[in-house]
Amino acid sequence: MLHSPFTKLFLFASAWNLAGALFGYFNTAFTFDLIFNKELSDQLLFAVYKGAWGTTLTYFIGYLLVAHNPRKHYGIVVIGAIGKLGFIISLLQLYLSDIAGPVIFVIVIGDGIFLALFFYYFFWVYKTTGLHIKQQQSKA
Repeated sequence: MLHSPFTKLFLFASAWNLAGALFGYFNTAFTFDLIFNKELSDQLLFAVYKGAWGTTLTYFIGYLLVAHNPRKHYGIVVIGAIGKLGFIISLLQLYLSDIAGPVIFVIVIGDGIFLALFFYYFFWVYKTTGLHIKQQQSKA
C-alpha cells in the first residue's frame, strides 16, 4: 500500500460507506422506516431503495481502492464526490418536503465532511502530480 496523507481518509470513507450499506442493503425495511418514518411495503420501492444502498456498497469498494494508492485513483473520488453531492441535495430536498425525518442529517453531515475533505484531496492531487505546472507550461 502506498502511504499518503490521504490513505486514512479513504479508509474512513470506505468504513463510512460500509456502515451505511450494512444498514441499508442488508436491513432495507428497517433503514427505510428509520429515515422516512414509514413502512416499506411496496416491493418495487423496496427493490429500488435496496439498489440505492447497493450503490453505497460499491463506494465502499471504490474507496478501498483509492486508499491503496490515492494519487493514482483520483477518478474514483471524482465519481464519489459527485455521488455524495447528489445524495446530499436529494436528502435535503426530501427533508424540506417533510418526506424524510431529521435522522438524515447524520448522513448529510457525514457526507458533507467527506465532500469537503475530497476537495482538499483534489487540490493535493493537482499539486503533487504536476498538473499545475503542465497547465502553466501550456499557456506559455
